[in-house]
Amino acid sequence: MSAAETERQSAPESVPESAWEPVLEELRRRRGEFRERRFVPRDFVDRLKQLGIYRAATPRAFGGEPLPPAEFLGRIERISVVDGSTGWVAGFGSAQVYLAALPIETQREIYADGPDVVFAGGLHPAQPASRTAKGFLVNGRWKYASGAMAADLLGVGIRSEDAGKPLTAVLRPAQVEILQEWNAVGMQGTGSFDLVVKGVEVDRAWTFIRGGEPTIDEPLYRYPTIAYAAQVLAVVGAGVARAALDYAIEVGAERTSITGAPKPADRAYYRVGVAEAEAALGSARAWFYELTHEAWRLVLSGEPVSDVHNARLRLAAAHLAKTAAQVVSKIVELSGSAALDLDHPLQQLHGDALVPQLHAFLGPAMYDSAGAVLMGLPPTAPAFR
Repeated sequence: MSAAETERQSAPESVPESAWEPVLEELRRRRGEFRERRFVPRDFVDRLKQLGIYRAATPRAFGGEPLPPAEFLGRIERISVVDGSTGWVAGFGSAQVYLAALPIETQREIYADGPDVVFAGGLHPAQPASRTAKGFLVNGRWKYASGAMAADLLGVGIRSEDAGKPLTAVLRPAQVEILQEWNAVGMQGTGSFDLVVKGVEVDRAWTFIRGGEPTIDEPLYRYPTIAYAAQVLAVVGAGVARAALDYAIEVGAERTSITGAPKPADRAYYRVGVAEAEAALGSARAWFYELTHEAWRLVLSGEPVSDVHNARLRLAAAHLAKTAAQVVSKIVELSGSAALDLDHPLQQLHGDALVPQLHAFLGPAMYDSAGAVLMGLPPTAPAFR
């Protein structure tokens, strides 16, 4: 059997189109509500579960339907075209690749009620935790816990002098206080709030090293964990950029300037700018998905994903996020003074496109690390692999 045939056979049956359209239509109606509330509510997260988002990285051993990375990334991109914030929250359906590093018995307890588990976390700054007989005594405050309001489990970053690498402690929502202080120019509906934990003892069996060795032996957990986390964020930017391009194409063909000038599609600079943006986004996406498919074929064939291929995955993700932000900025520039209005559709897209590009997994340091690895040197950034 060829690697391509193996890849097709490894994928669960796709969710039918008839299931997607009602959810996306509801998202179009409610995305303004999510931005105003500053989080995606549980009832809509339940709708995303119907699309298989939150079982797409759950082990088959516990009833999950793990998707090949490219297929999952495509689903997140599709959601992000409609709303970047919801795409960002949906993307954390991949977070079970982190949980795969927990002991088998812990995972069995996590999935006891079914495979559709929502995991969110505020991992930074890692807070000191004192050792106890059972595990760790956790106290502190953490930022940017996207999707925490609808999470079934919450993770916080901890460090202990005798624990080696920083750990993530997994808690139930009742053990955590959520402070709704997220107020940003982009991804306003992600609910990236602060988490506070006061004196909670966490069993060592409920802690893991992010990107640590999985205890589950299934193909998805042999795919590079941190690279996958970066890719999930990058495709949100790609979806936002697609929305901006679609807007530019639609408006360019229909709208006449308030000054009486020709409609945008009749202006050479507008046509050229849109075409250049289309080419830039398409090229970045093509390389991104090409490398994703290559890495997955390696995994399915039993070969390791090399440090060089991992570096290319990280580089392609950073490049896609950067290109997406540039595309949206270009569309704003082409749109003229109308885009200055705070209620203009491009204002929201502009802010949303900035967030993936500025994330630590996708920022300028990734280019330095990728370049170092490609030239046979160690990466310059932590948690690169």
